[in-house]
Amino acid sequence: MEYMPEFTVARPSSLAELVAARRANPGAHLLAGGTDLVANIRRGIVAPEHLIELTHVAELQGIAETSSGGLRIGAGVTLAALIEDERVEATFPVVVEAAHAVAAASHREVATLGGNLCLDTRCVYYNQSEWWRAANDYCLKHRGKICHVAPKGDHCFAAFSGDLAPALMVLGATVEIASADGKTRRCALPDIYTDDGLAHLRLTADDCLLAIDLTPPEPGLRTGYAKARVRGAIDFPLAGVAVALRRCGADLAELRVALTGTNSCPLLIEGTRDLVGAPLDADTLERLVGLLPKQIQPMSSTFTPPGYRRKVIANLTRTLTSRMFDEAA
Repeated sequence: MEYMPEFTVARPSSLAELVAARRANPGAHLLAGGTDLVANIRRGIVAPEHLIELTHVAELQGIAETSSGGLRIGAGVTLAALIEDERVEATFPVVVEAAHAVAAASHREVATLGGNLCLDTRCVYYNQSEWWRAANDYCLKHRGKICHVAPKGDHCFAAFSGDLAPALMVLGATVEIASADGKTRRCALPDIYTDDGLAHLRLTADDCLLAIDLTPPEPGLRTGYAKARVRGAIDFPLAGVAVALRRCGADLAELRVALTGTNSCPLLIEGTRDLVGAPLDADTLERLVGLLPKQIQPMSSTFTPPGYRRKVIANLTRTLTSRMFDEAA
C-alpha cells in the first residue's frame, strides 16, 4: 500500500449542498463507506484531489415505505442497516441474503448499498500495488495500452463483483439518480451498466445514485442468492447468481435470473420467459443452464480459470433455481 495522497474533503448534509460541492470541485470522487475507493487510493490506482463524503446527505439515507407498498432504500444506507431492517427481511429477503454475503461484518457496518452497486470492476492485473502494476507496464484499465487478460484485443475484461445488483435486478428495482444541476431521473437498474471493464457505469461524472425503489413482489414469488468465492468469507464473488420465480401447481409461472462476477457488469439473463409454463424438470434446468454460455464471458481476471467459473455459475444456477422451485410448492 502507498501513502495516502493529499486531498480535500467536503461534507455536505443535503442534496443541494452536494450539488454545490460537485460544481465547486469538478472531477471530485464520491466517498461513502470507502471500502473500495480507499483501498484503490492506497494502491495508487486513483489519486483524487477532492473527495465528497456522503454520510450526512439526508436524501441518501433511510428506508421508507412507498405509496405502492414497496420500499425506497437510500443509496447511503449501510449493508448492516439493510440486513437489520425487518421490512426488507420480510418483503425482499434476497436483498438481505445478498447483503449478508458481502465481505465481513466490520465492512458491512460502513459499506453502503450505493457503493456496492457502483463498485469498480476488478482484475488481478489492476487491483495490485503501484510497483507491481508498473513492473507489468500497467494495463488497459489504468495507464497501460493492453489488457493482459486479452493482449490482442482493445477491450478491458475486468469483472464486476458486487453482490447486491443481481438480487435487486430479479426484483425489478429502479434507481433514482441526481445530476450536478440538481435534477433527478429514474431508470431500471440494469440500464446504469454496460459490459465494459474500463467504464462499466453509464452514470456521468456528475451523477450520484440517490435511492433504489422496489415495488411489492408478486404473491408467491420466491427469491434467493448464492455465490462462490475463494475464501468462505470476506471475498468477492468468483460467480454469483440471484433467482426469482413463481410456480403454478407443477409448472414454472415466472423466472428471472441475474448474475455477477462473470462479466464487466451484472447481467439479467435473457430467454428465461421461454421456460415458463412447463415443469421445472431436468430438461428445463438444462435449457436454463444452456442460456448462460452465450451471455457470460468469464476471463482470466481472477485467480481461478474461466472454465472453472463457467462450471461454477452453471451449477449455482441449476441448484438455486431447483431449490427455489421446491420451496415454492
